[in-house]
Amino acid sequence: MTIDKPKILIYGASGHAKVVIDIVERAGIAEIAFLVDDDPRRRGTQFFDHPVLGGLTELQTWLARNPAIAAIVAIGDNTVRSRIAGVLSGHGLTLTPAVHPAACISRNVTVGAGTVVMGGCVINADTVIGANAIINTGATIDHDCTIGNDVHIAPGSHLCGGVKVGAGSFLGVGTVVIPGIQIGANAMIGAGSTVIADVAAGARLAGSPARSLEQAQ
Repeated sequence: MTIDKPKILIYGASGHAKVVIDIVERAGIAEIAFLVDDDPRRRGTQFFDHPVLGGLTELQTWLARNPAIAAIVAIGDNTVRSRIAGVLSGHGLTLTPAVHPAACISRNVTVGAGTVVMGGCVINADTVIGANAIINTGATIDHDCTIGNDVHIAPGSHLCGGVKVGAGSFLGVGTVVIPGIQIGANAMIGAGSTVIADVAAGARLAGSPARSLEQAQ
């Protein structure tokens, strides 16, 4: 017996969206109905073998004639991703998580709505991942971590046990965070950094050990 999969839309048509599309297809969690992208040149085209409906205006017109479906926002920028997620939720769309089948996730990890976990990630016991976050390729998050909404953990980053990352923060490629560190909301950690002390909200750090970019100027 064939069971119909739920339909989903992907908001975004970029390199990041290709990875999200691949996760949805490999995991078999849904059938991709179409993509939405605000670039008018994308409207009516095919992207990664899927049709692009158009931008938000076209989506609103479509929703006026069809029931709302689930969505994933495939945009790397935290601020833009958060804004679009809010718009979609306001139009009655449900944000769904997507986890690559090659990710290794403990049975008691929580993954929030709209969050994407990419291939090769390891997320260990009693970790909570908020909504609309990106845990990018090959990142590892150890036990008892808390990752806020709209966070982006870039490829190859490694968070030790008990780390907390505030909403909207970005950890660049290859970031290492030692156990028990707290990173405030909307912080930015540069690629290849080693974080060995708590990070204030809105701070910009880089280096090994990570230091404030403002102080370095």
